[in-house]
Amino acid sequence: MNQQNPNRLELNHTITRRKFIGTTAASGAALLGGGLTSLLSQSVSADFDFLEKSIPELQAAMASGQVSSKELVKGYLRRIASLNPLLNSVIETNPNAVSIAQHLDNERRRGQVRGPLHGIPVLVKDNIATDDNMETTAGSLALLRSHVPADALIIQQLREAGAVILGKANLGEWANFRDDEAETYPLAVGWSARGGSTNNAYDLSYTSWGSSSGSANGAAANLCSVAVGTETDGSITGPSAVENIVGLKPTLGLVSQDGIIPIAHEQDTAGPMARSVTDVAILLGVLQSPFGEVIGHQLPDEYTQFLDPNALDGAVIGRDVRFFEYSYYGSGIPGD
Repeated sequence: MNQQNPNRLELNHTITRRKFIGTTAASGAALLGGGLTSLLSQSVSADFDFLEKSIPELQAAMASGQVSSKELVKGYLRRIASLNPLLNSVIETNPNAVSIAQHLDNERRRGQVRGPLHGIPVLVKDNIATDDNMETTAGSLALLRSHVPADALIIQQLREAGAVILGKANLGEWANFRDDEAETYPLAVGWSARGGSTNNAYDLSYTSWGSSSGSANGAAANLCSVAVGTETDGSITGPSAVENIVGLKPTLGLVSQDGIIPIAHEQDTAGPMARSVTDVAILLGVLQSPFGEVIGHQLPDEYTQFLDPNALDGAVIGRDVRFFEYSYYGSGIPGD
């Protein structure tokens, strides 16, 4: 009973996501065959390593002058250029991202910080409207070269909070509101005509799920600080699970649907996707834009006040085997 399993991964209370990735990458079929550890050594400069850094860590580094938003944006863009041909995570990058970051750096030097995302590079799913030099197509060739009349409301809020919209993330085309026949589902749930199939950052032969595949993949592979996805049923939580990140589908009505290509207004919502619960809480506070039945309810100004590292102490987690087993609803992927 007390014998140690020699193959068991020993964890301690100080383990980080980065250490975990390094361990699993060394023992599994990880990105590029050489493991994610080789990629994690890349940094913006010799003085500051931006990889796996949280929003508070990036903000502290920018406030102290260790790094600028412009340097961060350039670092993420270099990683996108290097890794996106393998991952198909990003459909297009924002040609104005560097200049926007420079403007935000100038504001910071003048003592003006817009909000918690000031200078933070963010990827957004390609079904969320951005009134800039990027397109909004839901991954479809049918909307190629179209231009939206205005930013989605949540994009307006991201910009007001100081975020740099780094680019458009790949997705399951039309947020997977399309064919679900056996020939294409489930391996194509993260596929679009514009972006191709988003490959899992830990195993290029495996899916990133969908439909917010690029948002999850971008956060997992450090192609952005945080990302925004959308969900009807599982489109945030599914990709987050297989990409080892944190994703939250907010209560319907907490985050505006305005300017987002829909499937069902009765279920659709945008939501935060990130490498940590803290970053999800920060991003949720910025995205919050209540409508419908949520209006009139007392809402918090921000969600980091609810973070508690000891929240699960003593908790026992179980599963109902009547429903949570593959014989009830499996992925359908051979060998999964």
